[in-house]
Amino acid sequence: MTSNTNQQPLFTPVRMGNLELRNRIVMAPLTRMRANNPGHTPTELHAEYYAQRASAGLIIGECTEVSPDAYGWADTPGIWSREQVREWRVVTDAVHRKGGRMYAQLWHTGAMSHPDFFSGELPMSASDVNPEQESVTPSGRKPTVAPRPMCKAEICQTVADFGNAAKNSMNAGFDGVQIQANYLYLIAQFLNSATNRRTDEYGGSTENRARLLFEITEAVLRYVDPGRVGVKIGPMHLSGPFAANADTLPDMEYVIGRLSGYGLAHLLLMGATTDFTGSPLEHLAGDGMFRHFRPLYNGQIIANVEMTRERGNRLIEEGLADSIAFGRPYIANPDLPERFLVDAPLNEVDWQTVYASGQMGYIDYPVLDTLATGANR
Repeated sequence: MTSNTNQQPLFTPVRMGNLELRNRIVMAPLTRMRANNPGHTPTELHAEYYAQRASAGLIIGECTEVSPDAYGWADTPGIWSREQVREWRVVTDAVHRKGGRMYAQLWHTGAMSHPDFFSGELPMSASDVNPEQESVTPSGRKPTVAPRPMCKAEICQTVADFGNAAKNSMNAGFDGVQIQANYLYLIAQFLNSATNRRTDEYGGSTENRARLLFEITEAVLRYVDPGRVGVKIGPMHLSGPFAANADTLPDMEYVIGRLSGYGLAHLLLMGATTDFTGSPLEHLAGDGMFRHFRPLYNGQIIANVEMTRERGNRLIEEGLADSIAFGRPYIANPDLPERFLVDAPLNEVDWQTVYASGQMGYIDYPVLDTLATGANR
Protein backbone atom coordinates (compact mmCIF):
# COMPACT_ATOMS: atom_id res chain seq x y z
CA MET A 1 0.00 0.00 0.00
CA THR A 2 1.15 3.54 -0.65
CA SER A 3 0.38 6.62 1.39
CA ASN A 4 -2.16 7.88 -1.16
CA THR A 5 -5.59 7.91 0.49
CA ASN A 6 -7.22 6.87 -2.78
CA GLN A 7 -5.26 3.63 -2.67
CA GLN A 8 -6.04 2.81 0.96
CA PRO A 9 -9.57 1.51 1.54
CA LEU A 10 -9.29 2.62 5.17
CA PHE A 11 -9.35 6.24 4.00
CA THR A 12 -12.43 6.05 1.81
CA PRO A 13 -15.60 7.66 3.20
CA VAL A 14 -18.43 5.39 4.30
CA ARG A 15 -22.05 5.83 5.29
CA MET A 16 -22.73 3.99 8.54
CA GLY A 17 -26.42 4.15 9.29
CA ASN A 18 -27.34 7.82 9.59
CA LEU A 19 -23.75 9.07 9.64
CA GLU A 20 -21.34 9.92 6.85
CA LEU A 21 -17.88 9.00 8.14
CA ARG A 22 -14.73 10.50 6.63
CA ASN A 23 -12.76 7.26 6.93
CA ARG A 24 -13.24 3.62 7.92
CA ILE A 25 -10.93 3.73 10.94
CA VAL A 26 -12.90 3.12 14.14
CA MET A 27 -11.55 3.61 17.64
CA ALA A 28 -12.63 0.50 19.53
CA PRO A 29 -14.05 0.82 23.06
CA LEU A 30 -11.24 0.79 25.62
CA THR A 31 -11.72 0.66 29.38
CA ARG A 32 -9.07 2.91 30.95
CA MET A 33 -10.23 3.41 34.59
CA ARG A 34 -9.97 7.21 34.67
CA ALA A 35 -13.41 7.87 36.23
CA ASN A 36 -12.11 7.53 39.78
CA ASN A 37 -14.67 9.76 41.48
CA PRO A 38 -17.76 9.09 43.63
CA GLY A 39 -20.21 9.98 40.85
CA HIS A 40 -18.61 7.65 38.26
CA THR A 41 -18.48 10.60 35.86
CA PRO A 42 -16.10 11.31 33.01
CA THR A 43 -13.74 14.24 33.57
CA GLU A 44 -11.80 16.84 31.63
CA LEU A 45 -9.16 14.16 31.12
CA HIS A 46 -11.70 12.08 29.20
CA ALA A 47 -12.60 15.10 27.07
CA GLU A 48 -8.96 15.68 26.13
CA TYR A 49 -8.27 11.97 25.56
CA TYR A 50 -11.16 11.48 23.15
CA ALA A 51 -10.68 14.84 21.40
CA GLN A 52 -7.07 13.82 20.68
CA ARG A 53 -8.46 10.81 18.80
CA ALA A 54 -11.18 12.66 16.87
CA SER A 55 -9.58 12.01 13.47
CA ALA A 56 -11.04 8.48 13.61
CA GLY A 57 -14.04 8.00 11.36
CA LEU A 58 -15.91 6.94 14.50
CA ILE A 59 -14.97 6.72 18.18
CA ILE A 60 -16.80 4.11 20.25
CA GLY A 61 -16.52 5.19 23.86
CA GLU A 62 -15.38 2.97 26.68
CA CYS A 63 -17.76 0.52 28.36
CA THR A 64 -20.27 2.64 30.31
CA GLU A 65 -22.59 1.12 32.90
CA VAL A 66 -26.31 1.64 32.41
CA SER A 67 -27.26 1.62 36.11
CA PRO A 68 -25.82 1.20 39.62
CA ASP A 69 -26.87 -2.48 39.47
CA ALA A 70 -24.80 -2.87 36.30
CA TYR A 71 -21.61 -1.52 37.90
CA GLY A 72 -18.73 -3.94 38.10
CA TRP A 73 -15.36 -2.52 37.12
CA ALA A 74 -13.59 0.00 39.35
CA ASP A 75 -13.23 3.60 38.17
CA THR A 76 -15.37 3.23 35.06
CA PRO A 77 -18.05 5.77 34.09
CA GLY A 78 -21.82 5.43 34.05
CA ILE A 79 -24.63 6.99 32.03
CA TRP A 80 -27.57 6.77 34.44
CA SER A 81 -27.39 10.07 36.36
CA ARG A 82 -27.90 13.72 35.40
CA GLU A 83 -24.35 14.49 36.51
CA GLN A 84 -22.95 11.78 34.25
CA VAL A 85 -24.98 13.03 31.29
CA ARG A 86 -23.74 16.58 31.90
CA GLU A 87 -20.09 15.52 32.04
CA TRP A 88 -20.38 13.25 29.02
CA ARG A 89 -21.69 16.28 27.13
CA VAL A 90 -18.34 17.98 27.82
CA VAL A 91 -16.62 14.99 26.20
CA THR A 92 -18.84 14.81 23.12
CA ASP A 93 -18.64 18.57 22.62
CA ALA A 94 -14.83 18.34 22.64
CA VAL A 95 -14.91 15.53 20.05
CA HIS A 96 -17.38 17.40 17.83
CA ARG A 97 -15.29 20.57 17.92
CA LYS A 98 -12.49 18.52 16.35
CA GLY A 99 -14.84 17.21 13.68
CA GLY A 100 -15.17 13.75 15.22
CA ARG A 101 -18.08 11.36 15.72
CA MET A 102 -18.64 9.33 18.89
CA TYR A 103 -20.91 6.52 20.08
CA ALA A 104 -21.54 5.52 23.69
CA GLN A 105 -21.15 1.85 24.58
CA LEU A 106 -23.84 0.55 26.95
CA TRP A 107 -22.70 -2.05 29.49
CA HIS A 108 -23.97 -4.33 32.24
CA THR A 109 -21.26 -6.44 33.90
CA GLY A 110 -23.59 -9.01 35.52
CA ALA A 111 -21.63 -11.83 37.15
CA MET A 112 -18.33 -10.13 36.33
CA SER A 113 -19.09 -7.69 39.13
CA HIS A 114 -18.30 -8.45 42.77
CA PRO A 115 -19.91 -8.13 46.23
CA ASP A 116 -17.42 -5.33 46.97
CA PHE A 117 -19.52 -3.09 44.69
CA PHE A 118 -22.78 -3.90 46.49
CA SER A 119 -21.94 -3.72 50.21
CA GLY A 120 -21.43 -7.46 50.33
CA GLU A 121 -24.52 -8.41 48.32
CA LEU A 122 -24.10 -10.73 45.34
CA PRO A 123 -24.06 -9.40 41.78
CA MET A 124 -26.81 -10.69 39.53
CA SER A 125 -26.86 -12.76 36.36
CA ALA A 126 -28.90 -15.33 34.46
CA SER A 127 -28.10 -18.12 36.93
CA ASP A 128 -25.92 -18.83 39.95
CA VAL A 129 -22.92 -19.92 37.87
CA ASN A 130 -19.53 -18.50 38.79
CA PRO A 131 -17.90 -17.26 35.55
CA GLU A 132 -14.51 -18.23 37.04
CA GLN A 133 -12.81 -15.01 35.97
CA GLU A 134 -11.41 -11.95 37.75
CA SER A 135 -13.37 -8.91 38.81
CA VAL A 136 -11.63 -5.52 38.93
CA THR A 137 -12.71 -4.18 42.32
CA PRO A 138 -11.77 -0.92 44.08
CA SER A 139 -9.17 -2.84 46.08
CA GLY A 140 -7.72 -4.82 43.17
CA ARG A 141 -8.49 -7.89 41.09
CA LYS A 142 -10.43 -10.60 42.90
CA PRO A 143 -11.93 -13.93 41.85
CA THR A 144 -15.53 -13.71 40.73
CA VAL A 145 -18.23 -15.39 42.81
CA ALA A 146 -21.41 -17.27 42.02
CA PRO A 147 -24.01 -14.53 41.35
CA ARG A 148 -27.68 -14.60 42.25
CA PRO A 149 -30.18 -15.38 39.48
CA MET A 150 -32.21 -12.39 38.33
CA CYS A 151 -35.94 -12.45 38.91
CA LYS A 152 -38.21 -11.37 36.08
CA ALA A 153 -38.77 -7.96 37.64
CA GLU A 154 -35.01 -7.39 37.66
CA ILE A 155 -34.77 -8.48 34.03
CA CYS A 156 -37.51 -6.01 33.09
CA GLN A 157 -35.76 -3.26 35.03
CA THR A 158 -32.46 -4.03 33.30
CA VAL A 159 -34.12 -3.81 29.88
CA ALA A 160 -35.59 -0.45 30.91
CA ASP A 161 -32.18 0.67 32.20
CA PHE A 162 -30.64 0.08 28.77
CA GLY A 163 -33.40 2.12 27.16
CA ASN A 164 -32.91 4.95 29.65
CA ALA A 165 -29.14 4.84 29.13
CA ALA A 166 -29.67 5.11 25.38
CA LYS A 167 -31.90 8.16 25.89
CA ASN A 168 -29.32 9.67 28.25
CA SER A 169 -26.57 9.04 25.71
CA MET A 170 -28.37 11.03 23.05
CA ASN A 171 -29.04 13.81 25.56
CA ALA A 172 -25.30 13.78 26.30
CA GLY A 173 -24.55 14.52 22.65
CA PHE A 174 -23.40 11.12 21.45
CA ASP A 175 -23.92 10.38 17.76
CA GLY A 176 -25.27 6.93 18.56
CA VAL A 177 -25.00 3.98 20.95
CA GLN A 178 -23.52 0.51 20.85
CA ILE A 179 -24.88 -2.37 22.93
CA GLN A 180 -22.11 -4.41 24.58
CA ALA A 181 -23.31 -7.98 23.96
CA ASN A 182 -19.89 -9.58 23.81
CA TYR A 183 -17.17 -11.00 25.98
CA LEU A 184 -18.02 -12.01 29.58
CA TYR A 185 -20.77 -9.57 30.50
CA LEU A 186 -24.48 -9.86 31.27
CA ILE A 187 -25.91 -10.34 27.77
CA ALA A 188 -23.23 -12.94 26.99
CA GLN A 189 -24.01 -14.64 30.31
CA PHE A 190 -27.64 -15.04 29.20
CA LEU A 191 -26.64 -16.25 25.72
CA ASN A 192 -24.18 -18.86 26.99
CA SER A 193 -25.79 -22.24 27.73
CA ALA A 194 -23.09 -22.94 30.35
CA THR A 195 -23.89 -19.82 32.42
CA ASN A 196 -27.64 -19.73 31.75
CA ARG A 197 -29.44 -22.63 33.43
CA ARG A 198 -32.83 -20.95 33.63
CA THR A 199 -36.01 -22.92 32.94
CA ASP A 200 -38.26 -19.92 32.22
CA GLU A 201 -38.65 -17.96 28.98
CA TYR A 202 -35.08 -16.59 29.34
CA GLY A 203 -33.41 -20.02 29.41
CA GLY A 204 -33.23 -23.35 27.64
CA SER A 205 -33.48 -22.85 23.88
CA THR A 206 -31.29 -20.54 21.82
CA GLU A 207 -34.29 -18.28 21.24
CA ASN A 208 -34.98 -18.01 24.96
CA ARG A 209 -31.36 -17.36 25.93
CA ALA A 210 -31.20 -14.63 23.28
CA ARG A 211 -34.44 -13.03 24.48
CA LEU A 212 -32.69 -10.54 26.78
CA LEU A 213 -30.51 -9.20 23.96
CA PHE A 214 -33.50 -8.58 21.68
CA GLU A 215 -35.58 -7.02 24.44
CA ILE A 216 -32.67 -4.69 25.18
CA THR A 217 -32.22 -3.90 21.48
CA GLU A 218 -35.89 -3.01 21.13
CA ALA A 219 -35.80 -0.89 24.31
CA VAL A 220 -32.84 1.05 22.90
CA LEU A 221 -34.63 1.48 19.56
CA ARG A 222 -37.53 3.18 21.34
CA TYR A 223 -35.19 6.11 22.00
CA VAL A 224 -32.59 5.95 19.24
CA ASP A 225 -33.03 5.58 15.48
CA PRO A 226 -31.72 2.19 14.27
CA GLY A 227 -29.31 4.08 11.99
CA ARG A 228 -27.53 5.22 15.16
CA VAL A 229 -27.44 1.88 17.01
CA GLY A 230 -24.77 -0.80 16.85
CA VAL A 231 -24.13 -4.11 18.61
CA LYS A 232 -20.76 -5.54 19.63
CA ILE A 233 -20.78 -9.34 19.56
CA GLY A 234 -18.95 -12.48 18.47
CA PRO A 235 -18.48 -16.13 19.51
CA MET A 236 -15.83 -16.67 22.17
CA HIS A 237 -13.56 -19.40 23.44
CA LEU A 238 -12.22 -18.41 26.84
CA SER A 239 -11.87 -20.26 30.14
CA GLY A 240 -14.22 -21.88 32.62
CA PRO A 241 -17.89 -21.80 31.58
CA PHE A 242 -16.96 -19.41 28.76
CA ALA A 243 -15.07 -22.11 26.89
CA ALA A 244 -16.76 -22.65 23.51
CA ASN A 245 -19.27 -25.52 23.52
CA ALA A 246 -21.55 -27.16 20.99
CA ASP A 247 -24.10 -24.33 21.32
CA THR A 248 -21.68 -21.42 20.86
CA LEU A 249 -21.61 -21.19 17.07
CA PRO A 250 -25.30 -22.04 16.39
CA ASP A 251 -26.32 -19.50 19.04
CA MET A 252 -24.24 -16.78 17.40
CA GLU A 253 -25.48 -17.65 13.92
CA TYR A 254 -29.05 -17.27 15.13
CA VAL A 255 -28.37 -13.99 16.93
CA ILE A 256 -26.42 -12.34 14.12
CA GLY A 257 -28.91 -13.47 11.50
CA ARG A 258 -31.77 -12.01 13.52
CA LEU A 259 -29.91 -8.77 14.24
CA SER A 260 -29.59 -8.37 10.49
CA GLY A 261 -33.32 -7.60 10.32
CA TYR A 262 -33.22 -4.51 12.55
CA GLY A 263 -31.56 -2.15 10.07
CA LEU A 264 -28.86 -1.23 12.60
CA ALA A 265 -25.95 1.10 11.88
CA HIS A 266 -23.36 -1.63 12.43
CA LEU A 267 -22.33 -4.91 13.90
CA LEU A 268 -18.92 -4.81 15.58
CA LEU A 269 -17.77 -8.39 15.07
CA MET A 270 -15.01 -9.61 17.35
CA GLY A 271 -12.38 -11.90 15.92
CA ALA A 272 -10.61 -14.55 17.95
CA THR A 273 -9.35 -13.11 21.25
CA THR A 274 -7.76 -16.44 22.24
CA ASP A 275 -6.38 -19.52 20.50
CA PHE A 276 -9.33 -21.39 18.95
CA THR A 277 -7.27 -24.51 18.22
CA GLY A 278 -9.12 -27.67 19.25
CA SER A 279 -12.34 -25.79 20.01
CA PRO A 280 -15.65 -25.84 18.09
CA LEU A 281 -14.61 -22.44 16.72
CA GLU A 282 -11.28 -23.56 15.25
CA HIS A 283 -12.30 -22.70 11.68
CA LEU A 284 -13.08 -19.12 12.74
CA ALA A 285 -9.45 -18.28 13.53
CA GLY A 286 -7.81 -15.49 11.56
CA ASP A 287 -10.10 -14.12 8.87
CA GLY A 288 -12.40 -17.14 9.26
CA MET A 289 -14.66 -15.20 11.63
CA PHE A 290 -15.41 -12.54 9.02
CA ARG A 291 -15.71 -15.02 6.14
CA HIS A 292 -18.23 -17.04 8.14
CA PHE A 293 -20.49 -14.23 9.32
CA ARG A 294 -20.31 -11.80 6.40
CA PRO A 295 -23.04 -13.67 4.45
CA LEU A 296 -25.27 -13.85 7.55
CA TYR A 297 -25.39 -10.13 8.29
CA ASN A 298 -26.98 -7.73 5.83
CA GLY A 299 -25.44 -4.51 7.03
CA GLN A 300 -22.26 -2.72 8.04
CA ILE A 301 -19.65 -4.93 9.72
CA ILE A 302 -16.83 -3.44 11.77
CA ALA A 303 -14.02 -5.99 12.15
CA ASN A 304 -12.04 -5.99 15.40
CA VAL A 305 -9.16 -7.83 17.15
CA GLU A 306 -5.49 -7.99 16.06
CA MET A 307 -5.99 -5.44 13.31
CA THR A 308 -3.13 -3.75 11.48
CA ARG A 309 -3.10 -1.15 8.74
CA GLU A 310 -2.36 -3.81 6.14
CA ARG A 311 -4.95 -6.30 7.38
CA GLY A 312 -7.62 -3.62 7.68
CA ASN A 313 -7.09 -2.43 4.13
CA ARG A 314 -7.23 -6.01 2.88
CA LEU A 315 -10.43 -6.97 4.76
CA ILE A 316 -12.22 -3.94 3.31
CA GLU A 317 -10.84 -4.60 -0.15
CA GLU A 318 -12.04 -8.22 0.00
CA GLY A 319 -15.51 -7.18 1.15
CA LEU A 320 -15.23 -8.99 4.50
CA ALA A 321 -15.68 -5.78 6.51
CA ASP A 322 -16.85 -2.23 5.93
CA SER A 323 -14.75 -0.56 8.63
CA ILE A 324 -11.99 -1.65 10.99
CA ALA A 325 -11.84 -1.09 14.76
CA PHE A 326 -8.44 -0.58 16.34
CA GLY A 327 -8.09 -0.93 20.09
CA ARG A 328 -4.57 -1.26 21.46
CA PRO A 329 -3.00 0.90 18.72
CA TYR A 330 -5.26 3.78 19.81
CA ILE A 331 -3.98 3.65 23.39
CA ALA A 332 -0.54 4.93 22.41
CA ASN A 333 -1.34 6.63 19.09
CA PRO A 334 -3.93 9.40 19.32
CA ASP A 335 -3.10 10.28 15.69
CA LEU A 336 -3.46 6.73 14.40
CA PRO A 337 -5.07 7.69 11.05
CA GLU A 338 -2.30 10.20 10.37
CA ARG A 339 0.29 7.51 11.06
CA PHE A 340 -1.52 5.02 8.81
CA LEU A 341 -1.70 7.63 6.08
CA VAL A 342 2.09 7.89 5.78
CA ASP A 343 2.93 4.41 7.12
CA ALA A 344 4.70 5.94 10.11
CA PRO A 345 5.88 3.78 13.03
CA LEU A 346 3.52 3.41 15.99
CA ASN A 347 4.24 4.36 19.59
CA GLU A 348 4.55 1.43 21.99
CA VAL A 349 1.96 1.02 24.75
CA ASP A 350 3.14 1.63 28.31
CA TRP A 351 1.18 -1.23 29.89
CA GLN A 352 1.81 0.01 33.44
CA THR A 353 -0.43 3.01 32.75
CA VAL A 354 -3.26 1.38 30.76
CA TYR A 355 -5.42 0.68 33.83
CA ALA A 356 -4.41 3.53 36.09
CA SER A 357 -5.33 7.08 37.03
CA GLY A 358 -4.17 10.50 35.96
CA GLN A 359 -2.81 11.78 32.68
CA MET A 360 0.36 9.68 32.46
CA GLY A 361 -0.06 7.13 29.70
CA TYR A 362 -3.48 8.58 28.88
CA ILE A 363 -3.18 11.98 27.21
CA ASP A 364 0.62 12.35 26.93
CA TYR A 365 1.55 10.05 24.05
CA PRO A 366 3.42 12.00 21.32
CA VAL A 367 1.89 12.72 17.93
CA LEU A 368 3.72 12.92 14.64
CA ASP A 369 5.85 15.95 13.96
CA THR A 370 3.84 17.16 10.99
CA LEU A 371 6.60 19.46 9.78
CA ALA A 372 9.02 16.54 9.63
CA THR A 373 6.65 14.06 7.99
CA GLY A 374 4.75 16.43 5.72
CA ALA A 375 1.54 14.66 6.69
CA ASN A 376 -1.67 16.58 6.14
CA ARG A 377 -3.40 16.49 9.52
